[in-house]
Amino acid sequence: MRYGAREVLAGLDLRIHRGEVVALLGPNGAGKTTTIELLEGFRRPTSGTVRVLGEDPARAGDDWRARVGVVLQSWRDHARWKVGPLLEQFAALYAGVRAAGRPAPYDVDELLGLVGLAAQRGALVKSLSGGQRRRLDVAIGLVGRPELLFLDEPTVGFDPVARHDFHELVNSLSDFDETTVLLTTHDLAEAEKIASRILILDRGRIVADGSPIELSRQAAGESEVAWREGGRPHVHATADPVAFLRELLARPGAEITELQVRAQTLEETYLAMVARHDEAAGVDSAAAEGEMRR
Repeated sequence: MRYGAREVLAGLDLRIHRGEVVALLGPNGAGKTTTIELLEGFRRPTSGTVRVLGEDPARAGDDWRARVGVVLQSWRDHARWKVGPLLEQFAALYAGVRAAGRPAPYDVDELLGLVGLAAQRGALVKSLSGGQRRRLDVAIGLVGRPELLFLDEPTVGFDPVARHDFHELVNSLSDFDETTVLLTTHDLAEAEKIASRILILDRGRIVADGSPIELSRQAAGESEVAWREGGRPHVHATADPVAFLRELLARPGAEITELQVRAQTLEETYLAMVARHDEAAGVDSAAAEGEMRR
């Protein structure tokens, strides 16, 4: 994908399977939003092929769109609607084009309970707080019980309780409805909590693809082993904590207490992956990120 002379996506190649919850991570300017917009049909690629649920999303009709839910980064319309009637209107639209074999749209009261807006059913949309408006965005994306759900920074403005409830909801969608979810997020803890697979995008290319555990292994980062022996604390960094622990515990007369192993975090893995890719491309990571922000 190019915008004029600027290449935003460079040979991007990915495949997402039914029922997966996939998180797309990357620094500002990496191409995450452009990727989502191509898959949603809002943009057409400069070259290459896009297929979503078997169709080109840029040319797909209402039957295809009834199978897809979209939560954009922000909405700026519908201010004069009340929350309940707005969702009922969307549910009716989905019901009118529902494909054979697909479940009926969500009951509005059930959905409002799921996203924590039951008390705001009769409120005007323009009266909602930022966090409440974001929950409504999520409800609009979910109301048709989509086969595929796109979430672009879905929990911005959520408090910790609402974020936890939303994570539970996403997990239930993939477990019971076999809904496929693709989300972008800057919250690494969120990606680690709800994603079965993580894609790291940097400078228009996928530089890593796997589960959080698999990515940590790919980064080959060191784990930290901490313990007390003879009342004194000890810390040791190792790429193979299992082998080190075997050696440590096998020592004659060893009196080990308070043993802890801290694996590399997803944030550390992410930073290592991006730095490794930029180094291979001959790019200074800090300078590149600053340029992308500008």
